[in-house]
Amino acid sequence: MTVSSGSAGWYVRRLSAMGPREVGGRVGDAVRRRRWRAALPDCPSVTGARFTAVLPAGALASVPPDAAKRLVAEADRLMAGRAEYFGVRRDDLTDPDWWYDPKTGRRAPWGYAFDVPYRSEEAVGDIKQIWELSRHQYLTVLAAAYAVTGDERYAERVARHLRLWWAANAPLRGVHWISGIELGIRLLSWVWIRRLLDGWPSAAALFEDNPVARKQIWHHQRWLAAFPSRGSSANNHVIAEAAGQFAAACAFGWFPSSARWRADAMRSLERHLRSNTFGSGLNRELATEYHGLVLELGLAAVAEADAAGVAVPPTVRLVLLRMTDALAAIVDGRLRPPRQGDADDGHGLIVDGAGTDRWGSLLATGDAVFGRLDWWPEVTGTDVRTPLLAALVRPYAKTGRGVTRPARRPAHFADAGMTILRGPEEIWCRCDGGPHGFLSIAAHAHADALSVEVRHDGVDVLADPGTFCYHGQPEWRQYFRSTLGHNTLQWGGGDQSVSGGPFLWTRHARTRVLVADPSHGPAGGTARWCAEHDGYQGTVHRRRVELTAASRELRVVDEVRGDRGPVRLAFHLGPAIAADLTGNRAVLTWTRDGEDRSAVLDLPAELSWRAHRGETHPPLGWYSAGFGRKEPATTLVGTGFADGVSGYTTVLGFRG
Repeated sequence: MTVSSGSAGWYVRRLSAMGPREVGGRVGDAVRRRRWRAALPDCPSVTGARFTAVLPAGALASVPPDAAKRLVAEADRLMAGRAEYFGVRRDDLTDPDWWYDPKTGRRAPWGYAFDVPYRSEEAVGDIKQIWELSRHQYLTVLAAAYAVTGDERYAERVARHLRLWWAANAPLRGVHWISGIELGIRLLSWVWIRRLLDGWPSAAALFEDNPVARKQIWHHQRWLAAFPSRGSSANNHVIAEAAGQFAAACAFGWFPSSARWRADAMRSLERHLRSNTFGSGLNRELATEYHGLVLELGLAAVAEADAAGVAVPPTVRLVLLRMTDALAAIVDGRLRPPRQGDADDGHGLIVDGAGTDRWGSLLATGDAVFGRLDWWPEVTGTDVRTPLLAALVRPYAKTGRGVTRPARRPAHFADAGMTILRGPEEIWCRCDGGPHGFLSIAAHAHADALSVEVRHDGVDVLADPGTFCYHGQPEWRQYFRSTLGHNTLQWGGGDQSVSGGPFLWTRHARTRVLVADPSHGPAGGTARWCAEHDGYQGTVHRRRVELTAASRELRVVDEVRGDRGPVRLAFHLGPAIAADLTGNRAVLTWTRDGEDRSAVLDLPAELSWRAHRGETHPPLGWYSAGFGRKEPATTLVGTGFADGVSGYTTVLGFRG
């Protein structure tokens, strides 16, 4: 069922997911928005404003030459007006239109911010395309290029674009004043732009001596203080809001309200970092890209606190430490984390060029700030961001203070329901037995209970297809987060969890892990996992996964107990995998680093198997490497009928 996020029914379902306190807060927000329409206060006058949150001496000299080279190459592309956002190439960035969506050709309407129907692609265009440029992270890249080269062309382009943006986007007017996450990330970008331009003679005239800049900074912070994400929406958005507010209140602490904003933002950040993170260190949204976003935002906020000499609650650093250790634990041999839940390519802070590995960068920063443990994977790549953050953040003691870190690499995260099975030659398998999602709406969850994700030396063999889109293409949004869109079993023709809109689930499947033994025991032994879920009312789906090291064989056994009904069992292959399906056996082949690889997938004979690739009516057989991008990939689907008690065994064997 396709559900519009603007329909009356959606509003009823969304309201039912809120508690009384959240409803009261949102009523207050509505009243405040009406009042703000008529009265826009003046920014307080400021005298003697100074920017002191500069990089320590020697920080820029510690940037590795190859990372600086990638940064400058990216900056030169931006100077030529070229960039790519969510699969759409642009060549208009020398003089950008801040409200234009190049994907649909539409332009967002002007007017009071809260009147803009940003969820409607017909009225506004693709809002992600419009918002992304105005996060100003392309300007942090240009500012970083100035910092490492001293070439004033980069600084002058940054200044010109900021002045154009400020002139075109007056407070509370237009599409860029709607969403708190956008304001928070934009503030963080401005802080780093000012820091990276510090050696430029006109930096002060652009920021602290510029009444237009001060007005924008003040109104951004006033907005964030008034309209925080609440209750069922307090996910990664509230982290971005608090991090941006805190960073600006530290670095641009020129206003009468700065101390209050700083204190309130840190309280919010501390509270929501804890509430958004399992004790194991994994993000509660169970969407890996948002784990990365929240970790980046938290590290950036701590950097501002330490630069300004502002105390940070110990729990903040502890949560970030646990998040970093958890990331180190779950990545495969090529430093790729699981592809789980939603992913929209969102970053907290960008100062690097194309080709810089996001996850390697985060682990390198974790090493610099927290200290790597012996079991951490090696990070061989370089980046610009790590030495700059490390120059600002106070090092964290590796031991002591009552902090216990894992002595061995964790493989089972009980609270998050994630288990990683590892085999020889970098066989990596993620088993999903966790909660459906975070908070009552589980906004970024997928209906993927009991799904598996399998890689060989970093290559997706049994792949999580990804996300592709949020707004505007409901049939694709529905497919990529559906049960059929994952490596699991569908019963009765529907999803395990019930969707009420593109970011709303009205019923959540509950999953229970029965066995989690990721160690192989004796050499050549077998790692095991087993779980079940109740998403199909009246029917239980139980799955058992075994990875045997000696035979390099993965066995998946699905059991369906309960009502009679149709079943479909899907296995999505990665885009690099070619499949030759004959009957219920598929021979898989691919190439890695010039070497041919292969595997055999023996599928349950009780089902009728068919290969699908690049189908559109309905969608089936697709892989999304990043937001806004998709490519055909092979999906093997077996269909049949479950009759009370049914079992299906799949065996994936890797060849030599």
